[in-house]
Amino acid sequence: MTEKRKREKVVAEITASHVSEFAAELGLSLSDEEVTTFLNSEGRAYEMWKRMMHAAEEYVKSSLQERSKHPLKTLAPTPAYRRKAG
Repeated sequence: MTEKRKREKVVAEITASHVSEFAAELGLSLSDEEVTTFLNSEGRAYEMWKRMMHAAEEYVKSSLQERSKHPLKTLAPTPAYRRKAG
């Protein structure tokens, strides 16, 4: 996991190596060429993108709804002049 920081966007991707790994979990072996063909056939890449976006939208909505039930207290950042040096 990367360090926590303010984020303005989240990027997710499914790579060829992910597809190969998923195939292996199903007991299938796919060459790099077969993986590329799989991703680029029958609109699969676009369909995966749409499903990932939909899943993200549902997660965000659910999280926002949960947050509205139990609001988090946010702390205002400490002004630079009040921070301790060093």
